[in-house]
Amino acid sequence: MAMTLSNSVPSACIICLSASNQFYLPSSPFKSLKPPLFWPWQKVKMGPLTVSPMGFGTWAWGNQLLWGYQPSMDSQLQQVFNLAVENGINLFDTADSYGTGRLNGQSEKLLGKFIREFQGEKRIRDEIVIATKFAAYPWRLTSGQFVQACRASRDRMQIEQIGIGQLHWSTANYAPPQELALWNGLVAMYEKGLVKAVGFSNYGPKQLVKIHDYLKARGVPLCSAQVQFSLLSMGEDQMEIKNICDCLEIRLISYSPLGLGMLTGKYTPSRLPQGPRGLLFKQVLPGLKPLLVSLREIAEKRCKTIPQVAINWCICKGTIPIPGVKTVKQAEENLGALGWRLSSNELLQLDYAAQESPRRMIQNIFQTK
Repeated sequence: MAMTLSNSVPSACIICLSASNQFYLPSSPFKSLKPPLFWPWQKVKMGPLTVSPMGFGTWAWGNQLLWGYQPSMDSQLQQVFNLAVENGINLFDTADSYGTGRLNGQSEKLLGKFIREFQGEKRIRDEIVIATKFAAYPWRLTSGQFVQACRASRDRMQIEQIGIGQLHWSTANYAPPQELALWNGLVAMYEKGLVKAVGFSNYGPKQLVKIHDYLKARGVPLCSAQVQFSLLSMGEDQMEIKNICDCLEIRLISYSPLGLGMLTGKYTPSRLPQGPRGLLFKQVLPGLKPLLVSLREIAEKRCKTIPQVAINWCICKGTIPIPGVKTVKQAEENLGALGWRLSSNELLQLDYAAQESPRRMIQNIFQTK
């Protein structure tokens, strides 16, 4: 497999980039001698689990509306999965709601299939951690219904135990009585041994502390908090969430580290993606010039790509980014974010550029205060 270079890579850096990335390509004649993208001591503790410093998100695996999924993509998605696992990635994030219409749950089904069909060492396969999220649908009103949802996800993936069972969002903003059922559902999943650890997604600072204290009183450790966190999502709430997670020893998983693609350098105000993303990009992209200029400047100096710099920023901030992937090219590029770190001056430059950019990513409507 020859590496496909991103359009955002300057020509002067092609030799440098090829040299720095060839070690993770399966076609390398020195595959058995290739250095790892990260060393064992660089793995991250997340509750009782040990995961790679970056995971892969699988929202696109079944979503036709936003990401244009088609079943014909499955063979390439399996290549993406294999490439990731062969290079040390063992965290994959999914959800029981991922998939459009009749394809609901397709992401979980594909992950389970890819794990079963992985041809590598059994030890590597056994270390894979699936973090799935359970939707707070209005008809899920009891802890028992969330346990049923957990069992359904486990059955779709055909695995004995889920790595991390997460609440997809809080209902505190619109249905407070349902919130306790969500929390009790997490407790029940954990106590029944259906999940190794529990986490949540889209909780704000105040609600984060509440669920932590509740689970702690029930003897259930909270291992992860998943929120939108990137150079486009670093407002006061997001940084407060990060600080609270650090204090409570909860690992922050940053989803949309590339801002749905706005931080790839691929799009401009006159060159937008199709579908709903195009409408969002049209509003936000014109105000991102200071940030994109700094990202490109650092990428050129580092002989990296803009997405690799943006993802590495998340890692340097102490989070576990889970960029979405649906092609081998994207997987290769994302893997290039590992094995190096931005300097403190580069981090400051990016932080300042993000603050100088007048537009921000729209926060998830389900995120609580």
